[in-house]
Amino acid sequence: MSIAVVALVFGVASALEIRGALEREREFRAAPACVSVPVRASGCVWKQEFTVREADTNRGERNASPEAELVLPSGKPWKVTFLRADPVVSELEPDDKVVGLIWHGRVVGVRDSDGRRQQTSSGPVGWPEDRLGGALACVSFGLTALVGGLWPLLARGDRRHARAGMVVRWHGVGLGATAILTLWAQSANDWPMWAIPAIWGPLALLILASMTAFALAAVRGDLDDDAPREAQPQTT
Repeated sequence: MSIAVVALVFGVASALEIRGALEREREFRAAPACVSVPVRASGCVWKQEFTVREADTNRGERNASPEAELVLPSGKPWKVTFLRADPVVSELEPDDKVVGLIWHGRVVGVRDSDGRRQQTSSGPVGWPEDRLGGALACVSFGLTALVGGLWPLLARGDRRHARAGMVVRWHGVGLGATAILTLWAQSANDWPMWAIPAIWGPLALLILASMTAFALAAVRGDLDDDAPREAQPQTT
């Protein structure tokens, strides 16, 4: 049950961050281009050319994000990290030229010489969708896992209720996995944010209907595997 509580906490936290992530993304998309090089962190967007000093995907290293060290024409280094290695970081080599997008004093995206673009870890685009998908996955799994964990405790010693609780918990895993797969599909196809609940909602209803049917069957004993066998004729 501790896993269910932790999932619920993360789900609620993600849901509370959706509004702030939306506002930040809207601010970025509406930001004007800077008319000159900003001397301090500014809400305008500035395109700056950098030279790549080094880049590392950090594949195979635990808890290590892809990163690159970019150098300004003045020689000042900027170290940036990314959520994933593709499509830009994995292709970067020392002395390559890239154009960095600077917003509020941070490099939020880069574009290489072939025109490929990639957002850095500081980029504001896509976070509302991630928060929504995370909230749906964690809250749906957390609630069902909590119900499935409490059910056998309220009917201690009853095998049928214990089996019903297990049914609910496994369907909770399905709800969470479906939310994650929906988020992956939305991100891969660049669908709008509303596509996440539009796709996940009907699938979740089907899973909930299945969960209800199987839980009731478990309580009735329809899933018991200890039905008496027919007596076999004895031979002498």
